[in-house]
Amino acid sequence: MENLAADRLKETMPVEFADKIDSRESRQKVAYLEAFGRTLCGIAPWLQTEGGSITEQTLRSQYRSWALKAVENAVNPQTKDYMQWRGGQPLVDASFVAYALIRCPWLWQNSSEQVKQQIREAFILTRETIPVYSNWILFSGMIEAFFCKYDLDYDAVRLEYAIREFTQHWYVGDGMYSDGMQFNMDYYNSIVIHPFLSTILEVLNTKDKRYQKEKQFELAAGQRYAQIQERLINTDGTYPALGRSIVYRSGVFHHLANISLTKQLPDNLKAAQVRCALTAVIKKTLTERSFNKKGWLNIGLYGQQPSLADFYITTGSLYIASTIFLPLGLSANDEFWTSPAQPWTAVKIWTGQNTEADHALDLKK
Repeated sequence: MENLAADRLKETMPVEFADKIDSRESRQKVAYLEAFGRTLCGIAPWLQTEGGSITEQTLRSQYRSWALKAVENAVNPQTKDYMQWRGGQPLVDASFVAYALIRCPWLWQNSSEQVKQQIREAFILTRETIPVYSNWILFSGMIEAFFCKYDLDYDAVRLEYAIREFTQHWYVGDGMYSDGMQFNMDYYNSIVIHPFLSTILEVLNTKDKRYQKEKQFELAAGQRYAQIQERLINTDGTYPALGRSIVYRSGVFHHLANISLTKQLPDNLKAAQVRCALTAVIKKTLTERSFNKKGWLNIGLYGQQPSLADFYITTGSLYIASTIFLPLGLSANDEFWTSPAQPWTAVKIWTGQNTEADHALDLKK
């Protein structure tokens, strides 16, 4: 954030690649938008809040200043750090910038009219890209949801398409969607699908209530998947290293963090136990070994492990890890922070406590 605000991100940020990267040249060009969009998306709710200690208020003020200037530099064609907005990966990460602006109206409201126009122009460029028939249709949808939220011209068909495919065709049961026509055992229900779909539905239903049924369906599915996510966190903060994008580290708990932020946790998940579980993940995955000597994230899950990375992974991709910090958007006196520490499910079970059994959700389409 500091480097992009100073228009020197491309000069300063080292870009590392997965061992099996598909194209170093093209991936390097988009790595900077990845790092920016994903970081901003994770800290946006905190930027939106007010109050806290003097130290926190001072820190937030600094980050707000950086964020405003960072957005300005990212969308201004005359700056050195102007981002690449055309192409496949730019569609993905433009959607994270759009998500950040939805999560933090303060950023949009405090941008100049010129910057607002340049943001619109950058997002419109992404419409040239046809999304992959997968969770990518939610990336297009999130950008249109941004336009909808701020009463700008938006493509209702792209939103309809994303909502209908997931809620009517791709739900496979027990709180999970397939990622397109085929189900994969990975974390994309958390990384993208539940957070994006629930937010898109929230934005649209604020406008015309058209998708109330789909909103309730997604809430029920999302609450069940939150239960699954909480149970995946082991006593030491580790979790199964399954599927693609595992080097996103704590970003694989985007959904559990987001449903905590929106205060929609299911009744049998207490805020304190989720706080403690997510804290354990942070302490396990974001340690000194996660960063290189210059302070940038390295590729891996527990240290530097580039062989764990998929063909599309660069340094920029890793900053989706910041989404675990979404609950910082809750006030300091929220029960998420004030409730006494509680053991999460794995701790209860593996310390011999009598704990409720887990049950699948039978949710009819």
